[in-house]
Amino acid sequence: MKYKFPERLKELRIEKGLSQRELAKQLNNSITYVAISLWEANERIPNLQSVMLLAEFFGVDVNYLSGFED
Repeated sequence: MKYKFPERLKELRIEKGLSQRELAKQLNNSITYVAISLWEANERIPNLQSVMLLAEFFGVDVNYLSGFED
């Protein structure tokens, strides 16, 4: 199975019209824009708490964001 989190995160962020910095601000800087950038570049893997926070923010299931479901 291909790791789809970086693609899904970027896709959802762009759909909302947010830059990485703007997304971090929307999340009250509980996730930094640097972390978002590293995740989208597939240079780091987020922890479960971050994935859950992002899924809630975007209104999607954790499994979708993680790439386990389409």
